[in-house]
Amino acid sequence: MLVLVIGRATRLSRYVTDLGKSYTATAHFGAVSNTLDAEGEISPVDADMPGEDVLHAALERFTGELFQIPPMASAVKVGGERLYKAHRRGETVERESRPVTIHSFTLTHLDISSQTATFEVSCSSGTYVRTLISDFAAFLGTGAYLTALRRTSVGSMRLERAISIDELTEETLSSHIIQTTEVVSHLPVMKVSEKVGRRVRSGRSLEASGLEGPYRVTEGDELLAIYRDANGEARPEVVLCGE
Repeated sequence: MLVLVIGRATRLSRYVTDLGKSYTATAHFGAVSNTLDAEGEISPVDADMPGEDVLHAALERFTGELFQIPPMASAVKVGGERLYKAHRRGETVERESRPVTIHSFTLTHLDISSQTATFEVSCSSGTYVRTLISDFAAFLGTGAYLTALRRTSVGSMRLERAISIDELTEETLSSHIIQTTEVVSHLPVMKVSEKVGRRVRSGRSLEASGLEGPYRVTEGDELLAIYRDANGEARPEVVLCGE
């Protein structure tokens, strides 16, 4: 699932990329990959496939606040260079661990004969599911790498409302457009009068709202802008409706 932001809504992309996400992930146990997925070099591990009870018991240890080291085959920048570039040269770069949140991590299918398991993962933005799988397997004394990954939600936007590329036409696209107000519905809202709305449309500062972080400024049902309190006043981050 990929959220496409078009037109004026591209200004809201920063508020979409930071939303929590959910995935369906399938892993193969008994081997490791230098990219942590099926695209890399696979090496077998001399360890038995953990049983269902063992897997279930360990899942709780990988739920909540965790620290992850980004994989070398990733777009994270270290020293101004993307890690995947160093990885392609056969180099390993020292990386700092980063905090992530795993809201839920559940086992949904297990096939001992093929040494595969499928999980449902709900996590914060910036989480590497392939790192989660690798760390989980290492904790169990074995190895595993990701063989399939499907994103099922971004914030409140779910796969059930999406459309496949094969089904994409001008008509189906128009019926699947999400309005800007819904895209940022997770942000607090401050409703303003028509008079104050004119100030917002001009991108002018307002009195501080007392709200934490970015918030929507609306006039009636219309989303005018995204504001944030700073230094005792409300300042615009994004203005959608100019005069």
